[in-house]
Amino acid sequence: MAGDWEWQWDETLYADSAPHYAVGRMPYPPGLAGAVREELGLDGRGRLLDVGCGPGSLTLLLAGMFEEAVGVDADRGMIAEASRRAGEAGVANVRWRRLRAEDLPAGLGTFRVVTFAQSFHWMDQALVARRVRDLLDPAGAWVHVQATTHRGVPGEDPLPHPRPPWDRIDELVARYLGPVRRAGRGVLPTGTRAGEEEIMRRAGFTGPARIEVGGGRVVERGVDDIVSAVFSLSGSTPHLFAAELPAFEADLRRLLTRASDGGRFSERTREVRVVIWRP
Repeated sequence: MAGDWEWQWDETLYADSAPHYAVGRMPYPPGLAGAVREELGLDGRGRLLDVGCGPGSLTLLLAGMFEEAVGVDADRGMIAEASRRAGEAGVANVRWRRLRAEDLPAGLGTFRVVTFAQSFHWMDQALVARRVRDLLDPAGAWVHVQATTHRGVPGEDPLPHPRPPWDRIDELVARYLGPVRRAGRGVLPTGTRAGEEEIMRRAGFTGPARIEVGGGRVVERGVDDIVSAVFSLSGSTPHLFAAELPAFEADLRRLLTRASDGGRFSERTREVRVVIWRP
């Protein structure tokens, strides 16, 4: 990876976190699929490629608007979880591949839409942008879904139950793992990289168009939901705690139980931003 980007991807980035996604991540807003359909003029034809699909949350939401969908992810556990969820939901037009984005095109063919949801920042962006452009139909679209689904909007407005104590949760994680954000076998002292727009234009894309969807819904969450939200994050995946995992989880559950209203929390969901590029 170029420039001052020193962190290198490794296969432990999301190790052991896949089962926690379905519990710990809040669903995308109900209007997201319709907004994408309207913006792109989707009519049931063509193919979808979801890159860095994780447990298939976005893939499964959009798959019904295409003849076929393909989800790719580098993590074996994520692909297994995505396949399991597709089976439970009865979605039959999706196939899954364990594959790094940098290894595209991998014989997958061409696509009407290629999506990235909270994944592009982990990749060799310049390389992936060039390869994805070659995978897109001439009238196709790159769709980047930017969302924070593990936690809601901070605030002081009254909700039915207390908000989760995210500041204290972050402090507890830092007490066990140190103050510098962990990511796989490496660390991210300054977070993930920026500069996506310049990379996209250099790769031959035009745009972007932007739409915002949802946000503001009040949802109820339990202690188990928040525990899984913490374990779904790259900086606090279960394997990072090693032998201290049971002690950390016990401390986390104790903190959450004391802060909750009989085990219940409320959060207000964040807006989802959709950024669309054209080749």
